[in-house]
Amino acid sequence: MQWETVIGLEIHTQLLTRSKIFSGAPTAFGAEPNTQACPVDLGMPGVLPVLNRRAVELAVRFGTAIGAEIARRSVFARKNYFYPDLPKGYQISQYELPVVGRGAVEISLEDGSTKTIGVTRAHLEEDAGKSLHEDFQGMTGIDLNRAGTPLLEIVSEPDMRSPAEAVAYARKIHQLVRYIGISDGNMQEGSFRMDANVSVRPRGQHALGTRTELKNLNSFRFLEKALAFEVERQVEVIESGGAVVQETRLYDADRDETRPMRGKEEANDYRYFPDPDLLPLEIDTAFIAAATRDLPELPDARRRRFVSQYGLKDHDAGVLTASRELADFFEEVTEVCGEARLAATWVMGDLAAALNRTALEIQGSPVDAAMLGGLLQRILDETLSGKIAKQVFEAMWAGEGTADEIIQARGLKQISDSAELEAIVDEVIAANPKQVEQFRAGKEKLLGFFVGQVMKATRGQANPKQVNALLRKRLQG
Repeated sequence: MQWETVIGLEIHTQLLTRSKIFSGAPTAFGAEPNTQACPVDLGMPGVLPVLNRRAVELAVRFGTAIGAEIARRSVFARKNYFYPDLPKGYQISQYELPVVGRGAVEISLEDGSTKTIGVTRAHLEEDAGKSLHEDFQGMTGIDLNRAGTPLLEIVSEPDMRSPAEAVAYARKIHQLVRYIGISDGNMQEGSFRMDANVSVRPRGQHALGTRTELKNLNSFRFLEKALAFEVERQVEVIESGGAVVQETRLYDADRDETRPMRGKEEANDYRYFPDPDLLPLEIDTAFIAAATRDLPELPDARRRRFVSQYGLKDHDAGVLTASRELADFFEEVTEVCGEARLAATWVMGDLAAALNRTALEIQGSPVDAAMLGGLLQRILDETLSGKIAKQVFEAMWAGEGTADEIIQARGLKQISDSAELEAIVDEVIAANPKQVEQFRAGKEKLLGFFVGQVMKATRGQANPKQVNALLRKRLQG
């Protein structure tokens, strides 16, 4: 039997606010345990939550970016369950009336095609604390610093049909929340976490199979591997005569397998009811306009513009718009040097390699956009050859100054003086009579040999175009 995979994702992204969603406690990462939890976060008697306006603004920005409905009236609910790191015994979330309704995002697939994935909803909620199981002599410690941290939970439709599609969708959401400035998306710090609902069904059947939920995946690689394992496991269970159990499972990266965590709860298990301490959230047109006034050009639109405005290939435009910072960097380099394709080649080539080698993000590059653009100007005006430009780039990376400063200090200016080059070419030809004879007998590949000899004599500083033209003229004369 042919099986079809059905996947939906719930993505929890931490919002970029200085304080928590219902209290004034800070949200900075890395503080000592339990130093950033106030009485509101701890659920002390008599405390009252106050909604963080900035969290609402960021949710509205996201909804607008995916073309979703923004609810003019939404309600906060208490989601009741017990966890040791949930001091109130409930989590303030949204259920029936979320702030962001239906929207969609478009993903790009490996074969070059695109697919639209529906977003069911995105709702605001507070995070729970964290249970720590290490270094406590067999006991569990509780850190409530994260309790009350503002989250936007983004719930997709079950539109994905493979782990690869799920990863493409997760990457797209990750790119988007960073692009529009609502989250730093740092997975290592828990700012972007994924839960996956996965089931299988006979191909052609419309009814959904029994699903399992894979909880707290914090890397795209783990997401893909966990889904691949779970799909295979479910197929084996069904084909061996068993039935898939609806449950929550965890992915064990060391063993590359999923294992049961607990029975899968349904919505009614949480006994949702409106939070009596929070009024309904009402949003008007002016609020939406203010929240989205500085919304940047979105990744898909920017990619299309890079293709049409700069003549880039779609793949290259996609690479350069992967992050807002990288796209900004490329455009600044292009503005300085005036040649987009050359800028794209260097940003995706030498610059990207140097960043990868040193584990730096584009924001931390020691060669800024103005410096790289200045280097490319010297290639375009033939002050430098491409080969020497790479040496200059490495010197710039090492902190030796701008391209012009390094060219001056090292005497690297390209030799373009015709008389000087003619003299060197004549010397090379005179020194290699055997090769001259072979070239003139039809062995034209030897032209590369002569170019190499000229470049060697000039320490790579000869203008390659002029060298090729002079050699052909002399050798064929």
